[in-house]
Amino acid sequence: MTTAAVIVAAGRGTRAGGDVPKQWQILKGRMVAAWTLDAFRAVPGIGPIVLVLHLEDMKRAADWPDIIVVPGGASRDASVRAGLEALTGRGVTKVLIHDVARPLVRPETITDVIAALDAHEGAAPALPVTDALWRGHGGLVNGTASREGLFRAQTPQGFRFEPILAAHRAAPGGAADDVEVARAAGLSVAILPGDERNMKITAPEDFARAAQMMGTDMDIRLGNGFDVHRFGEGDHVVLCGLKVPHDRGLQGHSDADVGMHALTDAIYGALAEGDIGRHFPPSDPQWKGADSRIFLDHAVKLAADRGYAVSNADVTLICERPKIGPHAIEMQKELSMIMGLAPGRVSVKATTSERLGFTGREEGIAALATVTLVSE
Repeated sequence: MTTAAVIVAAGRGTRAGGDVPKQWQILKGRMVAAWTLDAFRAVPGIGPIVLVLHLEDMKRAADWPDIIVVPGGASRDASVRAGLEALTGRGVTKVLIHDVARPLVRPETITDVIAALDAHEGAAPALPVTDALWRGHGGLVNGTASREGLFRAQTPQGFRFEPILAAHRAAPGGAADDVEVARAAGLSVAILPGDERNMKITAPEDFARAAQMMGTDMDIRLGNGFDVHRFGEGDHVVLCGLKVPHDRGLQGHSDADVGMHALTDAIYGALAEGDIGRHFPPSDPQWKGADSRIFLDHAVKLAADRGYAVSNADVTLICERPKIGPHAIEMQKELSMIMGLAPGRVSVKATTSERLGFTGREEGIAALATVTLVSE
């Protein structure tokens, strides 16, 4: 069985204020939509993820190649149907439909909904209403209502795929959510325990509330990078951003800065973003001879966009020559400047391989790097 997710993000969210719709506003260093997508990426067993966007926003998803992006409709239910239609023919048996403005959804909530679909046609989290309910008119209370059996609906709302697709195709439009569409089609929907943290960002003050909730959860990531470049003709090598005189140069598509490449890959690794080749393909001629600062700067900015700061970095250069010790402090300063860190958070050191292997034979230089990323 394949479980998919449809993230509905085609609305304008004007009540949240700001110059852009709420899904593109920044929450603790990252866009709301990025937080929401990562919540589903992190759950094992979820296959394709569809992001439904307003036509004006389609280009905003260019940095998410793993996501299926489709244009939405004039209403929420029309957008959901567009997302469901994009999943046809992909072997999907279960689907989760989630509001992009709920970026704090926990993995447990998502997995509970998926599991419930083994026994139910639909399932969704909800919170029981605990406050007294009034009816009002003209600014005055003119009646009360019982709160018994009332729930505040949340997402993701999960369904078996074919029945909910058929329900949306038959729906006249105007439904408040997908549970309403499902029930109109005769589907049963189980109520699962909701989570106060799984709030929906609606008003400007909700950003501060969400950030406060997120502040209690620190995410620490470690990444390793390893790179090798062989010697060739030249009169210097570039290591950790510093030009070091030598009787040979390092060969590579860019400037062959083996230390900076390892460090860049360590950051990409901590983010589960592959390596330099994914972001700067060596087959692309525009990167021939490129300054490796470009690569490291991109990795650091990508981390910031994902809500992480580089806490510290450690680079080890492995070679017989040139001698690294006389240049290590300057290399440390170069890397700290590029990454915006205090020099005391960046280590550059070297070792030999005791004349063993390709580095011992002075055929090239290797580098190993480790970084720590901390959620901001």
